[in-house]
Formats: sequence, structure tokens, C-alpha cells
Amino acid sequence: MATIKEIRDRINSVNDTRKITNAMYLISSTKLRKARKMLTDTEPFFFSTIAMIKRVVSNLPEGVDNIFLESRLDIPEKERRKGYIIFTDDKGLAGAFNHDVLSVAEEHIRSDGDKWKLFVIGEVGRFHFLTKNMPIEESFMFTSQNPTLHRARKIAAEILDYYYSRQIDEFYIVYTTVHGTTCETRFEKLLPLDIITDIRKKSLTPGAILDEFLMEPSPSAILDNIVPNYITGFIYGALVESFCSVQSSRMMAMDAANKNAEKMISNLQRTYNRQRQAMITQEITEVVSGAKALKRAKMQKAAKNDQILRAGDAKYIDETRTHL
Repeated sequence: MATIKEIRDRINSVNDTRKITNAMYLISSTKLRKARKMLTDTEPFFFSTIAMIKRVVSNLPEGVDNIFLESRLDIPEKERRKGYIIFTDDKGLAGAFNHDVLSVAEEHIRSDGDKWKLFVIGEVGRFHFLTKNMPIEESFMFTSQNPTLHRARKIAAEILDYYYSRQIDEFYIVYTTVHGTTCETRFEKLLPLDIITDIRKKSLTPGAILDEFLMEPSPSAILDNIVPNYITGFIYGALVESFCSVQSSRMMAMDAANKNAEKMISNLQRTYNRQRQAMITQEITEVVSGAKALKRAKMQKAAKNDQILRAGDAKYIDETRTHL
């Protein structure tokens, strides 16, 4: 059984750890509020861009040739080269956030044979794939903790270069969204755009009146301008969503750690009190036993002295009688 000093040291250690987890909880809550505001600010631009793409594609004239109008469905499924953009965090202590993202990514990668390339954001994902000897095509060397539009543009530019050069036929994105206190890992197709493919598949309703559009300098040039902005906005939204999710996950993880620390301290304090009470009881017992032993020794010494005195008195009386 642990000594009182060991239990006291353990309580102090858990208290110090709780201070750290509580500080991380407060920091994550502050960052989460900031990230939620960033996400709210980006939504109007994102949805407006989607609406503009739908409107432009719905009113495209016949014969427009543009890479973003390609569905790549003519390529057999097993022969399509796929790129996976994976958003992870730079550190742990965020519950199952990183594990869920990596699990979803690996589940789809395993079904694609060797026709895939990885584009990883975050140190955890980079380290994970390197330890598994899975080659990373592009590792963006900046922190995932501070999503900015500049970083989203850089990621989008790299991805579009691969798509323009036809090195990659399809791009998929793996990130996490947060709904209240629940985080959900999402796997979505980024390129080719499904919204364009779906609109192109729909047949025009007989008698429908199209909007009058004057597309300058050309419909293809407009698509070349709108779609990259949509890709940048989507990636920026994924960066912010992942940032929100990791802060929410870390808040919940740190809150659980704080509760576990309090429970552990309570149990340790109870054990400490019992040990201390047992020690005090033992000391009192030893003092009482010592006092009883001392009292018994004094009584025995007093009885012995009394016997000696009695023996001395009897001898004196006998000697006196003999003298008389």
C-alpha cells in the first residue's frame, strides 16, 4: 500500500495536470468561438458562388468546351487516378478527431489499388502516413491551427494544377464538421463538380425560358474564373470546419479529463484520509500502550519496593525481639 507521502505527491501531480487540461479547455473554447465566426462569415460567399455556378451552367450555350464540364465518367472506375485531400490536426489531445479522419481516408484508399495520391494538411496525418510507408504527394507545411484564405488559395492552386494537367482524374476531400457538440467526419467529392454534372444531365423542360446572359469574354473563361473561386472557398470552409471540429473535440476531451482528475483526486483524498486516520490511530494506540506499560512497570516497582520495605520491617522486628 502507498505511503501518505506517495499519495500526497500523487494528488499534487494530478492537480498540476488538471490545471493544464483546464487551461487547454479554456483556450479551445475561445478558439472555437473565433472559428465559428469565421465559418459564419464565409457561408454567404460560398453559397453565392454555388448559386452562380448553377445559373451559369444552366444557361451555357451549346458546344462550350471546358475542363470543368468534363465528368470523367468515360474513364473506368478502376483506372481513375484519385487524389485525397486529408485534413488533420497538428497535435493530439482531441479525442477521436484525428483517428476518425485517418480511418475514413484509409478505408477508401484501400479500395483504390495503387492509383491514388495523398495531399495532407496537419502534422498528425503526415506522421501517420509516413510511419505506414504510404507516399505523400504533397504535404502542405503550415499549421492547421490558423486557417486563412491565403492558405486555401495555395492548396487550391496545387490541386488545380494536377487537375489541369490530368495527373488526377478525381479529387476527394476528407474533413470533419461540427454540429452542436457532435463531430462528423465527411468524405466528399471535390472535382469534377457534381453540381455541374447533375445540371448537365438534366434535360431542359419544354417551353422553359432561359435567362439572357451575355458572357464576356467567353463562357469558358467565366467557368475558369468561377470554379477555382468555388474550390478555394470549399477548401477554406473545410479548413475552418476542421478547425472548429478539433477545438470542439479538444474541449470535450479536456472536459472529460478534468472530470476524471476530480474523481481521481476525490478517491486519492479519501485514501489519504484513511491512511492518515489509520496512522493517527496507530500512534494513539502506541501511546496508550506505552502509557499502560509504564504504569504497569511503576506499579510493579512500587509493589517490589513495598515487599522490600515489608521484609525490612519484619527483619527489624525480629532483631529487636532477639535483643530484648
